[in-house]
Amino acid sequence: MSDVMVTTMNDLPGYRVAEVYGEVFGLTVRSRNIGSDIGASLKGLIGGEVKGYTKMLADSRLQAVDRLRDAARETGANAVIAMRFDCNELGSNMTEVAAYGTAVSVQRA
Repeated sequence: MSDVMVTTMNDLPGYRVAEVYGEVFGLTVRSRNIGSDIGASLKGLIGGEVKGYTKMLADSRLQAVDRLRDAARETGANAVIAMRFDCNELGSNMTEVAAYGTAVSVQRA
């Protein structure tokens, strides 16, 4: 278990927020390779999951959350509440994934 808890809820059951440090985020930008683009184009014609893209986005989310935890840790927080993801296309072959939330210090209630 990580030393920085992350939740999408606005609170943590069994804990009380002792201090609020503010918004923190973790970002990653990934580019797709030409092989993935060709595979995606073919899948677009016949339908179905584009597994290469699915894996890339899942890995990107994990990396963004790891960076979110690092940012929270730097503020002195031990938790991030109200965590959300945001994804955007950058250019024709890059995807940005952001994990963001509120860094807080929590204590057992």
